[in-house]
Amino acid sequence: MESALKNKSYEFAKRIVNLQQYLYKEKKEMVLSKQILRCGTAIGALNREAEYAQSKADFTSKMSIALKEANETDYWLSLLKDTQYLKEKEYNSLKEDIDELIKLLISTVKTSKKNQTK
Repeated sequence: MESALKNKSYEFAKRIVNLQQYLYKEKKEMVLSKQILRCGTAIGALNREAEYAQSKADFTSKMSIALKEANETDYWLSLLKDTQYLKEKEYNSLKEDIDELIKLLISTVKTSKKNQTK
């Protein structure tokens, strides 16, 4: 069974790759675009890594790092908007997605931590 988090993080990563290409080709922005590419795609990669975690603690660790990467992605999105690299409409669409991923990750980490103590 596919998880919502797995699917949403993968679809978000595809959007981030497209955003990075746009920023690089159209806006000639190379530093911020690399930062958002790194953290925005790491969310899904860490989620995938967690599927084969060696232990409950390893799973929790991977998901916690994914949450950190999602929070960093949120930061870079805000910075790109506030420096006019992203229009409001583009930003709002990506912001909705990252907010949803953050909520899913928070829930996953909390549940995982509870299950660790059992």
